[in-house]
Amino acid sequence: MPPDDATLSDAGLPAIGSGRILLIACGALAHEILALKRLNDWTHLDLQCLPANLHLWPDRIPAAVEQAVASHRAGYDDIFIVYADCGTGGLLQAKCAELGVQMIEGPHCYSFFEGNAAFAAKADDEFTAFYLTDFLVRQFDAFVWRPMGLDRHPELREMYFGNYTKLIYQAQTDDPALDAKAMDCAHRLNLAYQRRFTGYGDLATALTQVAAAPAAP
Repeated sequence: MPPDDATLSDAGLPAIGSGRILLIACGALAHEILALKRLNDWTHLDLQCLPANLHLWPDRIPAAVEQAVASHRAGYDDIFIVYADCGTGGLLQAKCAELGVQMIEGPHCYSFFEGNAAFAAKADDEFTAFYLTDFLVRQFDAFVWRPMGLDRHPELREMYFGNYTKLIYQAQTDDPALDAKAMDCAHRLNLAYQRRFTGYGDLATALTQVAAAPAAP
């Protein structure tokens, strides 16, 4: 996971009433959240990332979020969860409701990067698409190739990806090196390649609303 220059400092937690908000987020979103913080000068937002590889075990996400909220609730005026459903089958939403915290809308990050409405509108035409974000392009071997055993058993590619027709790289940034790497990922999976610049999509919208909201009572 990339270094996080916006996590809690050694100086301790801020005082209640200071207007500080904690973002508890998937580690796969750290780069994008930090970029948005810098771009918008959201100095009152702190970031605490959970391990990105929790996506390999979605059933563990609600408990990890609950533990993080319990650990940091006393030090913040508000907490916002920067996870979509992410394969939890509604369990994360239920846990957030139980904890009294809000979370970003959407089934997964591919949807909110695209924009939830836009992603849903394309669903019928893209049900055979495999998606990558900037993070997943960078971490393709660690999060796709090796966990699926394709480094050891390339013959499994057809079993896993035989029903896919194309790889869509949802680019958050304009980076020719990432574009080239994404194209190589498509080649390795024997899929047609498409690059789609999404920027930060609904992530930017949601965090803008969080940053502007008055502190929770």
